[in-house]
Amino acid sequence: MSTPNPLGQPLEKPVRLPVAELRDLAERALRSAGVPVKGARWQADLLIDAELKGQPSHGLLRLPRLVRRIRAGVADPETTGTHTWIGQALLQAEGGQGLGPVVARTALDVVQERVHETGIAAASIASANHLGMLAWYAEHVAKRGLVCLAMTTSEALVHPYGGRRALIGTNPIAVGVPAEPEPFVLDMATSQISMGKVHAHALREEPLEPGWALDADGEPTVDPLRAKEGALAPFGGAKGYGLGLAIELMVASLTGTALGTGITGTLDSVHPATKGDLFVLLRPAVVPGHLTDYLTEIRDSGPDRAVLVPGDRARECRSRALANGVELPAALVAELRALDHA
Repeated sequence: MSTPNPLGQPLEKPVRLPVAELRDLAERALRSAGVPVKGARWQADLLIDAELKGQPSHGLLRLPRLVRRIRAGVADPETTGTHTWIGQALLQAEGGQGLGPVVARTALDVVQERVHETGIAAASIASANHLGMLAWYAEHVAKRGLVCLAMTTSEALVHPYGGRRALIGTNPIAVGVPAEPEPFVLDMATSQISMGKVHAHALREEPLEPGWALDADGEPTVDPLRAKEGALAPFGGAKGYGLGLAIELMVASLTGTALGTGITGTLDSVHPATKGDLFVLLRPAVVPGHLTDYLTEIRDSGPDRAVLVPGDRARECRSRALANGVELPAALVAELRALDHA
């Protein structure tokens, strides 16, 4: 049965599925597209982790497009990338249009070994498909006792502060720091909202918040369909704009990848991926428990001891989803179920 949504249109009732079924759906779709078992497991885990943490913008709605990219020949389902060390601490990874998590996790495994010798090492990645939620990588590294700084660029989706045209990527950044009982994980775009979240709002037929986006004419809009054709706002005004631009310049300079409107391949099914990715890993000087008291002090600093540290809300959401399943739009579930028969 359909019910009205905030845009005044009928919205089909969402479907709640257990996590095991979601994982099976995703892995079967990827395997049918030619992705090897390990790669399918990594890619599916990344997408499902986003769903579990309440980030559907980076979840399974990305899978149909990825499968189309593989079948169109602009994403290689098998490659893990090739590696070249520049000096002792910089690994250059050529992704060969491989799947983002496959290329990145393979490079990170190599870099993690080097960090134990050098104390710091980085991976610059070119020609890999969409990385997905950066927190997945930052948490993975931090749980292995290393500090992680992750950055990536995207298509030009964000207008400069004071401008109206989309010229800069959403350029997210993530930080993972070992701590107990769970690592500190911060993951944020440098725009008010990611384009994936705009697509998620459109799929659910939900309006955006005022101030998040402009339409193609440079006018403010809350319509996600109009926002797709316009530009997203930088978060925090000039500060978010400056940080996003700094990430774009730094990643491009270290990966040799495109800038601004020259970036393609994370939002379409036909163009090669030309964005860049950068990971910096560091060996911490203290054991994770050293940070626990400080984080506890922050969590207890509110009047009702309800202050959250970045990563807390995502873990709470994941615990609920593991117990109760994940809600997805009915149309997306139907599309996912059809993928391994296409």
